[in-house]
Amino acid sequence: MNKKIQFILNRPQLSENIGMSLRSLGCFGFENLALVNPRNPWPNEKGIRASKHFYNLASKIKTFNRLEDAIAKNEIVIATTVRQREFTIPQIEFKDIERIKSKKICILFGQENNGLNNLELSHANYILTIPTTNGYSLNLSHCISIVAYELSKTFKIRDNFENPETLRPSALEIEKFVKFLMKSLNKQGFTTIFSKKLNLEISIRNFLKTSNISNKSLKTAYGILKFITK
Repeated sequence: MNKKIQFILNRPQLSENIGMSLRSLGCFGFENLALVNPRNPWPNEKGIRASKHFYNLASKIKTFNRLEDAIAKNEIVIATTVRQREFTIPQIEFKDIERIKSKKICILFGQENNGLNNLELSHANYILTIPTTNGYSLNLSHCISIVAYELSKTFKIRDNFENPETLRPSALEIEKFVKFLMKSLNKQGFTTIFSKKLNLEISIRNFLKTSNISNKSLKTAYGILKFITK
């Protein structure tokens, strides 16, 4: 289980929060943690000290400059947020995560003060929310503790080898398609307004993540797009 699920902290600000998050993950049998653009270089003394008994895992934490690179090897991205968004990304509950037929799943957490923005959330296949009184947000490390605890109780990895016809595309394959499509639209002068480009990119990514498109269908669409834009 602990190697199948990756926890990703996007732009964490406090090294102590990283260390305490690592401690929480270790307590519940997880060790696969990645950071995207942490404010302070990792590893560092404050973070390692906060990790307590699991300081030996600090050197295993991977760091990335871009969120797209951090999630690339995961088939399913579950983003955590407490705020209501005008998205069609489906909500998921802990009890339903074990039913996901994917070998690699990542849980994405936003920075301490602002969480995840709309563009970052658009990378997700599902949204996970911990219900709190009046929608108040939890401390990052506390949130990770709850998620790790719930997953340690309910998640059972199944060796599902899905039919290629229904296998979902990975985050990396989706990002390649979106990047190529946006580049093609820019060449054609589709729009010069930045906000429209951004909203279009979010909408396309959101569609691909929520439409249950198969890996085979996406590759077919990608091939057709490359052919007609030669």
